[in-house]
Amino acid sequence: MSASTPSAASPATHSVCLTGGAGFIGSHLVEAFLSRGHEVTILDDLSTGRAENVPDGATLHELDIRGEEAAKVVADGGFDVLVHQAAQMDVRRSVADPAFDADVNVRGTLNLLEAARQGGVRQVLFASTGGAIYGEQDVYPADESHPTRPVSPYGVAKLAVERYLYYYHHEHGLDATCLRYANVYGERQNPFGEAGVVAIFLHKLLGGDIPTINGDGLQTRDYVHVSDVVAANLGALGQSGFRIYNVGTGRETSVVELYDHLRDALDVDRPAEHGPGKPGEQRRSVIDPSRIQAELKVAPPRDLRQGLGDTAHWFRARRATA
Repeated sequence: MSASTPSAASPATHSVCLTGGAGFIGSHLVEAFLSRGHEVTILDDLSTGRAENVPDGATLHELDIRGEEAAKVVADGGFDVLVHQAAQMDVRRSVADPAFDADVNVRGTLNLLEAARQGGVRQVLFASTGGAIYGEQDVYPADESHPTRPVSPYGVAKLAVERYLYYYHHEHGLDATCLRYANVYGERQNPFGEAGVVAIFLHKLLGGDIPTINGDGLQTRDYVHVSDVVAANLGALGQSGFRIYNVGTGRETSVVELYDHLRDALDVDRPAEHGPGKPGEQRRSVIDPSRIQAELKVAPPRDLRQGLGDTAHWFRARRATA
């Protein structure tokens, strides 16, 4: 879905406010923006992010996106781009406490959007979800025109924010690009959260533990490396209109296949255990990234084995120096 064609050229540099910039994906984005000469200010309450992830050259404000102080930073900061990565991202927590999920993911975002409108921000890049927004798919992979039928409060909240962004574009002229991420993995991912099976498996394998696969492990996901997420955000930077793009690989990988790839990357011969399946877990999820490749000239995604190998190397090196 798009409301206009891409702009011909974007300014050489931007003043960027990036929420969640001390986290896994956010910190990679901060590095990329800084390396291209953009000014970066971070909003992060460090509930899951880590201050040591923040590279030199960025300014960190330890603030909750729901608060007045965070809104004031956005409204008064003179930013032209808001990159919104911060979120309550645990799908199971969203099921257990939908009100909390909505408070962070919907009310917190609206707090920032109102401040962005008041502060003259020109564009919002929003971290949406491709894994949760489509629900049980009719076709594989799903493109951006696929019906949105989220079956978790987390997915509902992300869809709601997309709709709010369209409203802000239509009523206030705010350019907005919604990037629907598949299952993102890579260096710096938190192995202690509910999300991030790659990081969880690597942490357990390197620690000598036996990972647990939920159910038969034949459920599939679309695993995309964080570098491809960075490329998508860089490609979308400065685009006009209201736009939605999938950010994935278009390839399904089962949990069993993923585990085997990780064992190969670490040269570890340790079978996983199988536990009970999770009630309501989506069986198959894979998204079509061809639109962003065609319209924004984003390169094809990294090969899964290469990406997992690089990630495994980083986790092993980090453990050796811990």
